[in-house]
Amino acid sequence: MFVADHQARDHVAEAALALDAGGRFLALRIDSTANCGAYLVSTGGVQTFQYVHLPGTVYAIPKVALRVAAVLTNTAPVGVSRRPGFAEAVNIVERLIDRAACETGLDRGELRRRNLVPAAAMPWTNALGNRIDSGDFAGALERALARADIAGFAARRRTSEAKGRLRGLGFACHIKATGGSPRENVDIRFGEDGVIDLITGTQTIGQGHETTFPQILADRLGVPNERIRLVQGDTDLIPLGGGHGSSRATYMGGTAIWRAADEIVAKGMRIAAEALEAAEADIVFGAGVFAVAGTDRRLELFEAAALARDKGTPLDTYYAWTREWMTFPNGTHVAEIEIDPDTGRVSLVRYTAVDDYGVLVNPMIAQGQVHGAIAQGVGQALLEGAAYQPETGQLLSGSLMDYALPRADDLPAFDLGFSNTRCTTNPLGVKGCGEAGAVGGFPAVANAILDALAPFGVTELSGPATPERIWRLLRQHGRGA
Repeated sequence: MFVADHQARDHVAEAALALDAGGRFLALRIDSTANCGAYLVSTGGVQTFQYVHLPGTVYAIPKVALRVAAVLTNTAPVGVSRRPGFAEAVNIVERLIDRAACETGLDRGELRRRNLVPAAAMPWTNALGNRIDSGDFAGALERALARADIAGFAARRRTSEAKGRLRGLGFACHIKATGGSPRENVDIRFGEDGVIDLITGTQTIGQGHETTFPQILADRLGVPNERIRLVQGDTDLIPLGGGHGSSRATYMGGTAIWRAADEIVAKGMRIAAEALEAAEADIVFGAGVFAVAGTDRRLELFEAAALARDKGTPLDTYYAWTREWMTFPNGTHVAEIEIDPDTGRVSLVRYTAVDDYGVLVNPMIAQGQVHGAIAQGVGQALLEGAAYQPETGQLLSGSLMDYALPRADDLPAFDLGFSNTRCTTNPLGVKGCGEAGAVGGFPAVANAILDALAPFGVTELSGPATPERIWRLLRQHGRGA
């Protein structure tokens, strides 16, 4: 399966960050080479063209020089995995900032505070001309550091040292543009059985659309959730679907639902005005009921739907739209790790995340998405790596017998919070939530490992922090025999 499917994240970069004497960022330079594998898959360019959207991530960097080269090699094709391009860009910047803090003697948090784009600057256009509509990056950073109890870290480090362990703390601010395929549609049909069919082209694969999509429509139309039936991915019923990629489903599908609901209400107004013998301007709608303002004359939505169906002008509504803007979920993730210097094993012992996903349709669904993404980010930092034999190019990690995925006992309980700002590019105010942990987790854990190893002069860490790699680094820098 590892040969048949595409792989991800294979970038090599040389980067530099310039600062003035006060710790203000002056310029960022990145020279990067992206492996595309032996041939291009349909998504093979995503990790390169998305790389150029937000190279300075959440920081006000006035000058950015970026070069990205794509190369073909003998590996399996490289395609998309949560936050392609954006994950690579965030990792570079967050690692650079920690390195700059070390070399200048400035606190890592303070260095970020001085350079984050302020909430008052929104909407903000970065050095490469890409516009971010909303966000409070500093607010998310402060909430995350407070939740993670940064003040208590020194005591926790001493406790680890007493057990012969090395302890490190790292954090990372992240951002991504979400939107994916620019077209989406829904079809809403009122059945004679009193149930509304909500037909979408977007197919859920675990994101919880069965909960959130009906919830959006139920809220807009003022009807119980149980009277909405979600029908997904049936090409006999709906002509197209943009899928769920790039955390787009709630933004794109939800906006289509919202606007379709507006059309349904407008149609219902005309039906209700005729049925209630009132001017359309006097009809108000709320909680699933059309009413004549200031009177007790009313018509329920499903009654209006039956009248409309009998008249040959049903409330059924198809709505398709094409987006013009993306959404920009962001936040800060904080990781604490312990290292056993005798074996090199890294254990993730604490993990805190505060993210901005705009308006939350369903907080439990959002948290579930974050859990899965963090597991992937942590797996990338500690375990996962495609290995090829240098002499032959043979893939060595060709199955799950040879490729280490994180399991439940590799992960602590996550402490998750939200610092939401309303997105201005869609009527729901939502932002994509499925990928944040995968991009924030990797640099947060890597920075924590480097923090633990800093007393030994270790400043570089490439690839997953496997026990062997950490064990060798410690011995190369004078720890152990």
